[in-house]
Amino acid sequence: MNLLDRLNEDMKQAMKSKEKEKLSVIRMLKAALQNEAIKQGNKQLSEDEELTVLSREVKQRKDSLHEFEKAGREDLAQKIREELEIVSNYMPEQLSENEVEELVRKAIADTGASTKADMGKVMGALMPNVKGKADGALVSRIVQRHLS
Repeated sequence: MNLLDRLNEDMKQAMKSKEKEKLSVIRMLKAALQNEAIKQGNKQLSEDEELTVLSREVKQRKDSLHEFEKAGREDLAQKIREELEIVSNYMPEQLSENEVEELVRKAIADTGASTKADMGKVMGALMPNVKGKADGALVSRIVQRHLS
């Protein structure tokens, strides 16, 4: 079952069980996917493209959450946390920090990187493998730690 089918099924279920928040988030995800398909001129997005859209949505929510917490708006922060939890259900299982660490070591060995100047090479080799499965900021931090 592709992501759009899964969203449609979950949307029906949310309507039946009157879960307004979940329904709202699912509709927003569907709209984001459909907008991306229109933007690219495709009828159907590939799994990788769907993952890119979902990752963008997660990142937007994390950024909003950070800003709301910084501003002391716990009411809005809680709403964003709930949205983030719903969106995260559609993401692939996230890699642990140890798994990312192992992938970083392998990428550094494969690219022959040794200094911070080589970070772009390492990130370029690494990101396709962890796309949607690990936060880019975490990956970047681990790569920097290994190259310094």
